[in-house]
Amino acid sequence: MRRARLVVAYDGGAFHGFAKNRDVVTVAGTLEDALSLVSRVPVEIVGAGRTDAGVHAWGQVVSADLPAATDMGSLARRLNKLCGPAIAVRSADWAAHDTFHARFDALWRHYRYTILNTEAPNPFLARTTWHVQQPLDLHLMQLASDAFIGEHDFTSFCRRPKVDHPDRSADPASDGSEACDEHRPSMVRRVLLADWSQLDGGLVRLDIRATAFCHQMVRSITGTMVDVGLGRRRAGEMMGILRAKDRNQAGQVAPPEGLCLWEVAYPDS
Repeated sequence: MRRARLVVAYDGGAFHGFAKNRDVVTVAGTLEDALSLVSRVPVEIVGAGRTDAGVHAWGQVVSADLPAATDMGSLARRLNKLCGPAIAVRSADWAAHDTFHARFDALWRHYRYTILNTEAPNPFLARTTWHVQQPLDLHLMQLASDAFIGEHDFTSFCRRPKVDHPDRSADPASDGSEACDEHRPSMVRRVLLADWSQLDGGLVRLDIRATAFCHQMVRSITGTMVDVGLGRRRAGEMMGILRAKDRNQAGQVAPPEGLCLWEVAYPDS
């Protein structure tokens, strides 16, 4: 057996999240079934981030152990026939070393959240955007997002995991938890980038990059930034919300459709 590394894209609207769940159709479950069929041995995968239902991915990275005789040149084509079009394996290669771990070896994750800021909805973008009808002040939203750069306790923007399941601190958008003690996972995360940009056709996009994310962090930040853009909150409130460590202080949670795991970086990439 050798460790393989796959880059995977998927339409999250077709699945009940990434993580395997025997009761519903998930990305990991579908991909594992296809890999097991092609490899003729049971295969288990590890993803760089565990996205929630409705959340998409363009650059999800997956690691798995496959038979050493596997033809990696044809693996992606065979998987795409089995899983497409909802799941697309963009590349399949042997990892540089057999200890490669898609989740724990990641340096950072990059998410994109896309908003359609037009008066009328667009049915062709409904699965991949959040439609906000009222005009947004992008300048104020950028001012507000600057407060997130650096290392902070994001308790105010994260859904607190159950104490008896500390691993659930990993976001749909995440790396995995960092336990600060035996009972309470840490919500401290380091954000490297948080930029808003105006695109054509009324599209507005948040690019956010961090070493890790906690559960619903990106969607909570996005929802709060939209409140700023709509004039419901002031940009200067963000640092106070962070310091409060109180989920009730932050704004709405943005819907999952606009969120996409865009890229994951590793030391050898």
